[in-house]
Amino acid sequence: MSKIISNTSPLIALSMIGKLHLLWDLFDAVYIPNGVFCEIINSENEVDYGKREVTSAVDEGKIKVYSVKDEILIRKMIGRMHKGELETIVGGSELNVDFVLIDEKTARNGAKSFLLTPIGTLGILRIAKQEEKIDKIKPFIDVLLEKGYRISQKLYEDILKKENEI
Repeated sequence: MSKIISNTSPLIALSMIGKLHLLWDLFDAVYIPNGVFCEIINSENEVDYGKREVTSAVDEGKIKVYSVKDEILIRKMIGRMHKGELETIVGGSELNVDFVLIDEKTARNGAKSFLLTPIGTLGILRIAKQEEKIDKIKPFIDVLLEKGYRISQKLYEDILKKENEI
């Protein structure tokens, strides 16, 4: 059974492009830490990407909210990363997940230090293409860029080359 735990930004990104469902289409169990859930549902952003989608997915049992057990470790590490990132990493370790879904480079490196396998939003799109859940990733990346999601030009070009979409 494949398991993934996600931080906030990939949930928002996948919601922006209408592809949050890829998580439960690709993985047997999808988790988010309680802190991430609270961050999304308590957002006061005027757009509120992810708020409705994540709430529905939790209500339907497609996403499980996880309460991290090692709160002491989280408190000790605050400042190095955001609480949601820390809860995602520590929760991933506690749950022994296959992937930790995090886009931020510092947090991805933190996940690796816990011997976890980080993957980002673009990685999910690549897997979805390999699994024939989507035909192309370029249109989705372009929408993310139009909506202000930060992706470097180099990463954009590298991904599209790897996916033969240039």
